[in-house]
Amino acid sequence: MGTAVAPSSAAMPVAASAAESGMSWWHLTRLGFVQAAIGAVVVLLTTTINRVIVVELGLPALIPGLLVALHFAVQLYLRPRLGHDSDGHGRRTPWILGGMAVCAVGGVGVAASVPVMAEHPVLGVVLASLASMLLGAGVSASGTPLLALMSERARPSQRAGAAAITWILMIVGIIITAATSGSLLDPFSFTRLIAIAGGIGGVGLLVSWLATLGVEKGLRPVMPAGAAARGHASFRHTVRTVWQEPAARLFSGFIFLAMFAYSAQDLILEPFAGVAFGMTPGESTKLSGAHHGGVLAGMILAALLASRTGQLRHWAAAGCAASAVTYLALVASPGLFSVPVFTLVVVLLGIANGVFAIGAIGSMMALTGDKSDGRAGLRLGVFGAAQALAYAVGTMSGAAGVDLARAVFDSPVRGYLAVFGVQAFFFAASAWLALRSASSERANEVFQQRGEMLSAVIQ
Repeated sequence: MGTAVAPSSAAMPVAASAAESGMSWWHLTRLGFVQAAIGAVVVLLTTTINRVIVVELGLPALIPGLLVALHFAVQLYLRPRLGHDSDGHGRRTPWILGGMAVCAVGGVGVAASVPVMAEHPVLGVVLASLASMLLGAGVSASGTPLLALMSERARPSQRAGAAAITWILMIVGIIITAATSGSLLDPFSFTRLIAIAGGIGGVGLLVSWLATLGVEKGLRPVMPAGAAARGHASFRHTVRTVWQEPAARLFSGFIFLAMFAYSAQDLILEPFAGVAFGMTPGESTKLSGAHHGGVLAGMILAALLASRTGQLRHWAAAGCAASAVTYLALVASPGLFSVPVFTLVVVLLGIANGVFAIGAIGSMMALTGDKSDGRAGLRLGVFGAAQALAYAVGTMSGAAGVDLARAVFDSPVRGYLAVFGVQAFFFAASAWLALRSASSERANEVFQQRGEMLSAVIQ
């Protein structure tokens, strides 16, 4: 699309719209492998290195928890900041590859700090903390421009499918990495751990390079008319401008509440199965696998249906509401004394979580891709910061909440049930916020359309 010459079209974007210059499914799928590479690098910290610090080194579990929290903490600022910087660059690929390189270095740094912890715990923890923050910086620099690129270039009908591809490939990357690193790590040595971290980082960088090779070729930058002449606005100014949008504020609140509720179950579902139903570690691990299988099924179902009917934020709200109902079913499950019924509830919870995930990610893409102000990276960064904060707080709050509730109710099972009840409340509140943000966005669009009509009449 060429530059419009009519006086009333000054606010139109210079570049072609996403509908006209969108990516093919092949390109969107390739970009999904970048997310898989990011997840592969990060999962080594949350699984293998976590276990080595606690079991092999005999250090407190608080230390890996702190490292994960630091990895999320730096994203609170860097996701919006680096998303904003990538908006003014014109091309997203250099940011994606540069961020992936930083991810790889951070992952190796965390692994290399583990043998230092064995000899000098304080120095090792300091080095691991710095490496974890570097890892979080790499995730911010690669992941935010990646989602911004997909949001700008995916057609509206592709967003649900693109969200499903991204999330599913990330899970596949995590599974493959966990299985491969687990088989290569025996017999355990610090040298093997560092070599595996380097190999994962190197393969991730290679996969990211192949995945992004040529995807932006022939695509004109999505920038508003006159942006180059005015210069790239300051970070503080653009953040304030975006935050003044009611839909952006409401959706950020939705992301935080929903992801908080979602992440709070990570450390408590398997222990609850053992405490309430007497499941063995092997049985509870299979239960966790059934839950993740339900998540994948829910993602695929939501991707197929959302591309045909309904708004993505309505699907996000439906997934949140269904998650709230299934958490209430979990609260009632011990009274049924039935492992098969409990397992079914967990699978249904996974399906509901999958529907919510696709609706939420697709909504993020829509809320950024439908704008023509060249701030896709910043918007994704703001939403990503809300998600990072929710994960950091939610993961630790779930376990801490169980301990607190168990002390209050003097019952381990009631402690878990109290947390599940809180999660149900948060998911119900999230469903309400998702619907409110959709209504706010429609009202804002009507207001903008009336303003444009009025400007045209005046001109």
